[in-house]
Amino acid sequence: MVPHVDGLPLGAETTNDVPFPLHPLIMTAMDLTEPDIEAYLRQLKPHFAFYDFTCWLPALTRRLGIKSVVYCIISSATIGYLLCPARKTLEKGMTGSDLLEPPQGFPSSSIKLRAHEAQALAAVTTMDYGSGLSFAERQLMSLSDCDVIGFKTCREIEGPYGEYIGSQFGKPVIFAGPVVPNPPKIALEKQWEKLLSKFQPKTVIFCAFGSECVLKKDRFQELVLGLELTGLPFLVALKPPMGAETIESALPEGFQERLKGRGILYGGWVPQQLILRHRSVGYFVTHCGSGSLAEAMVSDCQLVLLPHVGDQIINARLMAGDLKIGVEVEKGDGDGVFTKYDVCKAVRTLMDHANELGKEVRTNHAQWKEFLLKPGLENSYMDDFVMQLHALV
Repeated sequence: MVPHVDGLPLGAETTNDVPFPLHPLIMTAMDLTEPDIEAYLRQLKPHFAFYDFTCWLPALTRRLGIKSVVYCIISSATIGYLLCPARKTLEKGMTGSDLLEPPQGFPSSSIKLRAHEAQALAAVTTMDYGSGLSFAERQLMSLSDCDVIGFKTCREIEGPYGEYIGSQFGKPVIFAGPVVPNPPKIALEKQWEKLLSKFQPKTVIFCAFGSECVLKKDRFQELVLGLELTGLPFLVALKPPMGAETIESALPEGFQERLKGRGILYGGWVPQQLILRHRSVGYFVTHCGSGSLAEAMVSDCQLVLLPHVGDQIINARLMAGDLKIGVEVEKGDGDGVFTKYDVCKAVRTLMDHANELGKEVRTNHAQWKEFLLKPGLENSYMDDFVMQLHALV
């Protein structure tokens, strides 16, 4: 049970329970669990303790003779670019200008930030993240003090970045392998099956941005207008934009009348994995959250990348640049604003079978899907992960 902290809603225990501005209070509450965690560890006497943002855990586990493993859900590319010792963030701070260039020794890649992205990431990285510690301080302490660094990815996708992090922190880095979603054991609900089945195979654009993203109203309108311009049917499953009670109330004037029968808009949760596997769905406009990308990479849907914040940005560069399995929506360099024409252009790049970039992306996506679904891949990585941990005991 996470202790209550003033300012947190009752019952809030994870970052999923609260909006982003309250995340520091969740971290403060987690820090208050240290005495309970110590009591549990003394009782259980495990060989290893896994953690993420609880940067005080390694000092605790060392006293108890337990190895600590910081298990990162953020990609190694993101951590390597933003939070490696080469940046000397704790000594000299971090500005947007600092993030326009990769840190010294960073692997050659397609990862490059635009000015507005660098400014936003610098602000988030240096913000207070609970108990008077910044996000950067928490992460750097976690990575510097642990015994092992683990990532839920594979060498084939992020190997050079993991090696870079290992050399920067002087720690063993172990890849636990990709998390490939199991095929759903349930069928798509009848309402969704009926709505989607009336369209031709691989023609529907599915757009979803996870459980936390809330767009500004003008960006939401540009997004749906861009989907309209493609001429394809689409399903948009997003939270109502800022200042709107419902997704319908935020639509551009005349939009519903023009798109009746072709555009489906929904403001609640949808079974994303099942929708991505539906025969009528051919394109996926995603915010580039790691969970959504894992589901998308093993689907047949072509990826349109529209990142918003944090690690989503570097995830998008990794997908569109290094792996070339998606097309990123263009944005203004200075303000990060996208237009309906930018959205339409990205989708049409994948629609056009004569487009060279589109052909390359489709080919690469098919190859990565085949690799990720290779029998035994996950098990082999997990077996190796366990063996490497055993060797450290």
